[in-house]
Amino acid sequence: MKKAIVWMLLAGLMFSPAFCGQTLAAEAPADDFVSISGGTFMMGSPDSENWRGRDEAQHEVTVSDFAMCVHEVTQAEYESIVGSNPSSFVGEDLPVDSVSWLDAVTYCDLRSEAEGLTPVYQIGDGTVTWDRAADGYRLPTEAEWEYVCRAGTNTPFNTETSISADEANYYGHYPYEIEENYFSQGNLQTQPGIYRQTTVAVESFSPNGWGLYDMHGNVGEWVWDWYGDYPTDPATDPAGPESGTLRVNRGGGWNDFAKNMRSAYRATAPQDQGRFNVGIRLVRGALADGSAVSVSQENEVARSGNALIAYFSWGGNTRGIAQEIARQTGADLFEIECVTPYSTDYNTVLEQAQHDQNIQARPELASHVENMEQYDVILLGYPNWWASIPMPIASFLEEYDFTGKTIVPFCSHGGGRFGQSLTAIAKLVPDTTLGEGLSVHYSGGSELAQDVTDWLELNQIPT
Repeated sequence: MKKAIVWMLLAGLMFSPAFCGQTLAAEAPADDFVSISGGTFMMGSPDSENWRGRDEAQHEVTVSDFAMCVHEVTQAEYESIVGSNPSSFVGEDLPVDSVSWLDAVTYCDLRSEAEGLTPVYQIGDGTVTWDRAADGYRLPTEAEWEYVCRAGTNTPFNTETSISADEANYYGHYPYEIEENYFSQGNLQTQPGIYRQTTVAVESFSPNGWGLYDMHGNVGEWVWDWYGDYPTDPATDPAGPESGTLRVNRGGGWNDFAKNMRSAYRATAPQDQGRFNVGIRLVRGALADGSAVSVSQENEVARSGNALIAYFSWGGNTRGIAQEIARQTGADLFEIECVTPYSTDYNTVLEQAQHDQNIQARPELASHVENMEQYDVILLGYPNWWASIPMPIASFLEEYDFTGKTIVPFCSHGGGRFGQSLTAIAKLVPDTTLGEGLSVHYSGGSELAQDVTDWLELNQIPT
């Protein structure tokens, strides 16, 4: 079923006064909001920034005045409005997580109504309309989010140094540039720190220069925009592409490596899927833009059709998961192998894997799937390498046309779950449907069979 997503950008009033790059609680709509003065900045990252993505092309953007909440929406705030709490970690002052983009815009409207404000969104059957003149709560645009995150900086992090685990909640074992300095850490600006393996209370760390907490880490934050290429010309109050299949979230979460918390990093997910490390940050402020755009999205999960289990495995953990999936489904198995295999030595393969990721290598594959067109569903397996996919997975995804197919990921990991591997897959095959993923700690142990059963049922994969 195709879900049409429509929004209208209507003429409106500017929000309350603000001032240059500072915060002013007295002018803001609530005690926990600050007014942000609009301005012009360079969005994206320079070519010289280490671990930058190809989708971070720098361009000039101007944003208007608006107000932003100093912290992420807490579970207490979410549950008091919605009446339920989907979070993976439970605590009133923890940020809500595992909410989809559609959950987020629904929460915005419900909270606006509860506080006597004009709802920003009109949500119908597969349709969302954004009234840019309304005074209620909304998600920031991607440009607004990055503008506030940077708070006047142009460095990878708003701390202007390599952010530490004492400054943000992330996978602190892996600070910025650890990948190429893993065995000789003397060149690191920030040494490895604590990995808390959970969200923490909002406002647990010092705010950025404009008074906003947790712009890096804790949970990523949904923004309004569809994912797509940035414009090349200067833009004012951009709202993203006119169509798409993935929504953007920003900032990184509790399980992310520092490289994926950079101010310019762009994470993605289908709008109807929640993530255990993604939540919500609210803004208010009308925008004086009278344009209107209409977009649509496919969000269908396959219920039948031929399935292929394609996997890349180095140490055998992913292979074992793939074999269990094959046992339960009877689906065909295909192992993704390289013409030049990675080293069997653990330390050496760590170096090889980070190097290939950093240069976005595409290793040549030794074998190929004949008649890929016969498969409707691809169950795609891999180990979590450096918080993303091994590059042979990128080679595989770029070799075939997956348009209209469903890709359902599964991965083995040592503590970081998916990292940003789901984003990496989604960006490579945006014209597919991305199913709910399965992350397995190492080999999965005695619970593997039941975990696979539950995952297959969740994705409506026949067994």
